[in-house]
Amino acid sequence: MTTVNDVGSLSSEIDYEVPVSRASAPSQLRITDLRIANLVGVPFRSTIVRIDTNQGISGYGEVRDQASASYVLALKSRLVGKNPCDVDAIFRSIKQFGGHGRRGGGVSAVEMALMDLAGKAYGVPAYQLAGGKHRSEVMCYADTPGGADAHRTAAKLRARLDAGYKMLKVDVGVDLLWDIPGTLIAPPYARAATLTMHPFTGQQITPAGIEYLVDYVRVLREEVGYAVPLAMDHFGHIPLESCIRIAQAFEQFNLAWLEDMIPWQYTAQWKRLTSATTTPTCTGEDIYLAENFRPLIEEAAVSVIHPDPATSGGILETKRLGDYAWEHGIPMALHLAASPVATMACVHLAAATENFIGLEHHAADVEGWSELVTGLPNPIIKDGFIQVPDGPGLGFGDINEEAMRGHLDPADPVFFAETSHWDAERSMDRIWG
Repeated sequence: MTTVNDVGSLSSEIDYEVPVSRASAPSQLRITDLRIANLVGVPFRSTIVRIDTNQGISGYGEVRDQASASYVLALKSRLVGKNPCDVDAIFRSIKQFGGHGRRGGGVSAVEMALMDLAGKAYGVPAYQLAGGKHRSEVMCYADTPGGADAHRTAAKLRARLDAGYKMLKVDVGVDLLWDIPGTLIAPPYARAATLTMHPFTGQQITPAGIEYLVDYVRVLREEVGYAVPLAMDHFGHIPLESCIRIAQAFEQFNLAWLEDMIPWQYTAQWKRLTSATTTPTCTGEDIYLAENFRPLIEEAAVSVIHPDPATSGGILETKRLGDYAWEHGIPMALHLAASPVATMACVHLAAATENFIGLEHHAADVEGWSELVTGLPNPIIKDGFIQVPDGPGLGFGDINEEAMRGHLDPADPVFFAETSHWDAERSMDRIWG
């Protein structure tokens, strides 16, 4: 207990007792190690990052789903010896090693772990470090894979509602049409052209294809009703003109948004699509750093921005992005397919961002998902919401080693093994002359 004596003339005899709860000595905190655990089925392949310090405090982050663990291991030699509370300075020094898509995963995971460590060092939740919270609970929307049978897909969506979710997303695209005669115009190689960007596949959807998809979505809407926000994703590699036809045909269903219909890089095409329909548009899960969202935001090219914090740069960088979108009247949803580690990083980000509208949850069918960490309610998601924790850092107690070992990647079963072979990784990193 520290006593502070106010010597002002009106209160010189009053003693104020200020409790000091010191979780550590933050100014003396130093990073000593970085280790990883490679998991599968959480819901996809994922790498959990642990950063250790000289004071026995560890922080956790998560590399984006299906990204290479080397994206984070290569950063170790650039972190050891640094004070993890210098989150922004460290982020600026390593952000050059990230990139769009999965390449942003290493830097983003480190930033999450630094925020976890800084929060633990100062004894405050991560959302306080991001400016404080706008909400005490975060709405999740459940992602649901589609299928050829609309009625079976509708039943999956109904099960999500029965589980308490208040918002849904489902996959509806040209994959449903490949074996339906007269619905697609496409060269013979188009079906396998998964690495070809949308404008270059030569595919076009026909009026019969539009009608088929409209009938499919009508079944889904009839099952879930119109009171539930319903977003759609995975339309396939089709060009802008087909996207416009689909978006206009779907206007009758009042969808929450149409996601990633064309590659995010084509701002002018996104602007044409958004201007051509009253159905909201959405993209951003593969964009790294707030600055690279600016064209979409400044051109009002999308209705909703949709970063994945495990790609976009972590908590603070995505908070900067959200604030910039807020200035332009654009809401922010968060893409995510991760364990509770990255999920809780997103919860703190969502709590601290005013224009946040929904957090994706890709693991609604993963048994034991909530048990991968300790110190949180079980289940973590109740009635479609996650309560924002007030514990320090990311707010969970610790990882559940036994539960995580049950998800070890059989192709690379590393569980926080020593990483000293990365200690000497060096280069001249300066990017200016």
